[in-house]
Amino acid sequence: MQAPFTTLSEFRETLAKAPVTDDTAVQAAQERNGQLTKPPGALGQLEDIAIWYAGWRGNPQPQINAPQVVIFAGNHGVCAQGVSAFPPEVTVQMVANFENGGAAINQLSKAFGAKMDVHALSLETPTADFTQAPAMTEAEVVTALRIGWEAVDPASDLLVTGEMGIGNTTSASAVAAAVLGGDAADWTGRGTGVDDAGLARKTEVVAKGLVLHATDDPLEALRCLGGRELAAMAGAIAAARHHRIPVILDGFICCAAAATLAKAADGALDHAIAGHQSAEGAHARLLAALDKKPLLQLGLRLGEGSGAALAIGVLKGAIACHSGMATFAEAGVSEG
Repeated sequence: MQAPFTTLSEFRETLAKAPVTDDTAVQAAQERNGQLTKPPGALGQLEDIAIWYAGWRGNPQPQINAPQVVIFAGNHGVCAQGVSAFPPEVTVQMVANFENGGAAINQLSKAFGAKMDVHALSLETPTADFTQAPAMTEAEVVTALRIGWEAVDPASDLLVTGEMGIGNTTSASAVAAAVLGGDAADWTGRGTGVDDAGLARKTEVVAKGLVLHATDDPLEALRCLGGRELAAMAGAIAAARHHRIPVILDGFICCAAAATLAKAADGALDHAIAGHQSAEGAHARLLAALDKKPLLQLGLRLGEGSGAALAIGVLKGAIACHSGMATFAEAGVSEG
């Protein structure tokens, strides 16, 4: 579906007009949950996420049949500052790996029955080095938001967004700090595995970007400090809300992109849950700021949407129990 915006201002208006959960479906799902053949609360968090999912799908007894995983790739000019343990060429190489089915995210998507799409965003033209200039013009960030929006299949019933981009933990750290507050050191971690000197350099780079691009506008922070793949993830997450498609958020970079939506419009992430807490140092802080409790905590730090894709299995299990279990009446079991 073509994106209904051509400027950042119009994107902000689109966020403000997004649909909300179906309270009737939520109530019916809660009533069904109370009648299933189990003690109250016995399935713990699975009960909560099944009811949440039912509300966004408008169906008290939903199914998950068409999950979609979308990976966005972008290159970052800030890599010129020596912020990554890997060269920018790896982004292009990993996109080829995704397209050839060889990455971890390909295996996880296949394992949980998800359609997987890959979008490389102008890899030959990295964003500007945000220590010198805004990372993107308004036209560039809007283009990336629109690519993300239009990448979402309206027929899907669950969305995972992932990313690939050497240098993008630096960009995500800067965005998180700008949007959520705090010092550069609060948000900057080792990413792909930089050493202590590399971490100090990254932190200094993030601090410099925050001074150069001081703003209270989360979408401007995304433009000035973000990357094309971060903006595309934000656009896709917003599109999913428009289509009433629930979202599983991935790790630090995905959540930093999502934070720009949360700060741009109240409740903009109500249709999203956190798939996991990654090993990137500031991810726990970011999840707390977004008030999202992760489904998994397995020490993952790969990106690619891998943690969120793994959590598809948890959500599928929750929905299978909620929609497939018999009620006490159906099973002829006494409620006691």
